[in-house]
Parts: sequence; C-alpha cells; structure tokens
Amino acid sequence: MKKTILSVEDTAGIRRLIRMTLEYMGFQVLEAADGEEGLAMAREHRPDLVLMDVRMPGVSGLTACEVMRADPQLQAIPVVMLSSASAQSDIQAGLDSGAKAYLVKPFQPVELIELATRLIEESDPAYAATPGIVY
Repeated sequence: MKKTILSVEDTAGIRRLIRMTLEYMGFQVLEAADGEEGLAMAREHRPDLVLMDVRMPGVSGLTACEVMRADPQLQAIPVVMLSSASAQSDIQAGLDSGAKAYLVKPFQPVELIELATRLIEESDPAYAATPGIVY
C-alpha cells in the first residue's frame, strides 16, 4: 500500500522537487501552498507524513504544526519542518512546535527519502515489514 506524504511549501519549485523525489520512491504526494491549505488537506486526507515549510504567508509552519499536535485526529501524524533557517534557536522552535524532525534547506534528495522512510516506519511498523516497498 502506497504511503501518502503531504508537502506544505509556498515555493512551487521546491514543492515540485519534493514531489518528484518522493514519487520516484513510490510515495503518493499531496501538495499545499500554505499552512491553512495544508491543515485542510491533512484533515481531509490524513497523510502518513507531513513536510512543512516553516516560513509561509498566512499560517506559518510552526503554527500549523502546533494546530496538528492539538487536534486528536492529526496529532499522531509525524511532521518534518523544512527551512533554510539553520540557527539552533530556529531548529529548537521547529521541534518545540511538535515536529519530529527539522531538515535544513538546501537538502539532498537522499536525506529527504531516508528521513521520510524512517519516520513512516516508526509510525507504522507494519510498513517496514511489508515486502516490495522501494527505498
């Protein structure tokens, strides 16, 4: 069964890179251009993982992650913060918002694949044991 990843990113080129990388590895990828749309899509589709840009117009990634952690229907979905902000205080703010991980842009596609796969496996141990999954 294909796992679904929601990419919430306001930059179209980065969304496209994320989608192409993850689809190549067999994931289904949904896309949202801002935090508000991302929250709506998370509620509608219940993805297996959310990749969330930190700085977006309107609802920021930090706020969207906090909203997800407070929502009983979304709180178990792992969130990875994506940002070019690499200061320890930025990373800590991302983790404090409830994210499972923080990936600094620019990142290598293999970093994204490995992180996404690991977090999905941690949240769904049956996925790791499923034969035929492409990593």
